[in-house]
Amino acid sequence: MNYQILARRYRPQYFKEIIGQKHIITSICNAISMGRIHHAWLLSGSRGTGKTTLGRLLAKSLSCQKNITLLPCRKCITCKEIEKGSCLDFIEIDAASKTKIEDMREILDNIYYAPIKSRFKIYLIDEVHMLSRHSFNALLKTLEEPPSHIKFILATTDIEKIPKTIISRCLYFKLNILSEENIFNYLKFVLNNENINFDENALKKISTYAKGSMRDALNLAEHAISFSKNKINLKNVNEMLGIPSDKNIYLLTKFLLEKDIKQIMFLLKKMNKINIEWENILIEMLRILHHIAMIKTYPLEWSENIYKNYQYDIQKIADQKNIKDIQICYKILLAGRKELIFTPNHKIGVEMILLLAITEINKEEL
Repeated sequence: MNYQILARRYRPQYFKEIIGQKHIITSICNAISMGRIHHAWLLSGSRGTGKTTLGRLLAKSLSCQKNITLLPCRKCITCKEIEKGSCLDFIEIDAASKTKIEDMREILDNIYYAPIKSRFKIYLIDEVHMLSRHSFNALLKTLEEPPSHIKFILATTDIEKIPKTIISRCLYFKLNILSEENIFNYLKFVLNNENINFDENALKKISTYAKGSMRDALNLAEHAISFSKNKINLKNVNEMLGIPSDKNIYLLTKFLLEKDIKQIMFLLKKMNKINIEWENILIEMLRILHHIAMIKTYPLEWSENIYKNYQYDIQKIADQKNIKDIQICYKILLAGRKELIFTPNHKIGVEMILLLAITEINKEEL
């Protein structure tokens, strides 16, 4: 069975299908419509935000046999070959495996040959920041004044490693990290299209843990489909990601603000018996502490409800607890999460971080 994963099956095939990058799509579409086509584009952004996809769409738009167009036909030989990755005039290069100056010289030696059958010869260099200093120097002059039939599309997840001399010779676009709302809505569309049963709270959790990457979100959804046998629910997603239940996180936060060490240790011992990632305890506690702080500070304006079943209890905590205690706990947990990697193990780290937070609250009260 030739199964195609969701991330590939739902890869955008037109500019209008790109999510969360409206300003970039508008600029590129306007440039194509006006015939102001640059010779080099540089796309930067976090993983899974659409850099390579955007590069391929740009290549299709410039190479479609129908015309240079915003809506490539997807029926001509060139469009089909670009989608399959077999177009000889669209060269995708993984810079991570082509770092040597010899590799770059070989590429640059070939750019003066005309395209075989397309309008342009297009080079998409992915993770371009991986090129060596000598490779960048070799690329520099060609990037500034390439032959008229050559177009460069450079993509990177680390713009800081790209020499400013390279950036200045390109049309530079910084892709946004996708919002949880955008990811959630797209996951709903995909799973409805696939006839998969799902719980919206489970999708919200996946959207959060995708950390702005649509590819990661689709891969997590794929994992959840297999794990839950086509019935995605919050319990399965929490178990799959190693996230404590909402009840345990609410109780742990409550006990922390009440400085109840005995209950905290009892609950952590209980949680140790299930499959959880200890860092996720801190992440979820930071989330609920922020929620409590917002309810306390902006009770009328704050409408987000991340712990629906415990909203009344959270409101009660917000009414009773000092904002300074909440801020101290947030600060200690945030700093502790950064240092978790240095602890003997994450369980010990979380225990000590929570004890430290209680100690700091007690100091404040003296």
